[in-house]
Amino acid sequence: METPPPQTEPTAPTDADIAAFQEQLGRPPRGLRAIAHRCPCGNPDVVETAPRLPDGTPFPTTYYLTCPRAASAIGTLEANGVMKEMTERLASDPELAAAYRAAHEDYIARRDSIEVLEGFPSAGGMPDRVKCLHVLVGHSLAAGPGVNPLGDEAIAMLPEWWRKGPCVGTGDCA
Repeated sequence: METPPPQTEPTAPTDADIAAFQEQLGRPPRGLRAIAHRCPCGNPDVVETAPRLPDGTPFPTTYYLTCPRAASAIGTLEANGVMKEMTERLASDPELAAAYRAAHEDYIARRDSIEVLEGFPSAGGMPDRVKCLHVLVGHSLAAGPGVNPLGDEAIAMLPEWWRKGPCVGTGDCA
């Protein structure tokens, strides 16, 4: 995409956000702390979750992509081998590997600022491989451009998922 979605500030989830989340994923949220990024239509597209679920189970995916249209487009990238290509580039490009390691450290620092999960990895395969583009895109949308280079690259490969209107409910897409 030529123009990624604009950066948004994290906000406390509203009742409408929780309803949108439930419609997006077909289940109630678990460990929901904040709306980490909003789609241009106003719906949540990335949520911030607690490092532990209410039952105490560790949940290291701090930034969880909820928009089904974005998730579907990312699934297409994964099916087309983008993760393998990115992982290969990490092994051969020291500058990219260093930036990706910094993204991993940013992810851990953000999670640890909520609660430390001693001994748990970050997410998405960081820092040595690419295991889940959904996580990397969620991190990039929540943290903003320039923090996760491979998340930023994946976003650039996506269509503007909001252009057809909101994925659930009503909203005002730009």
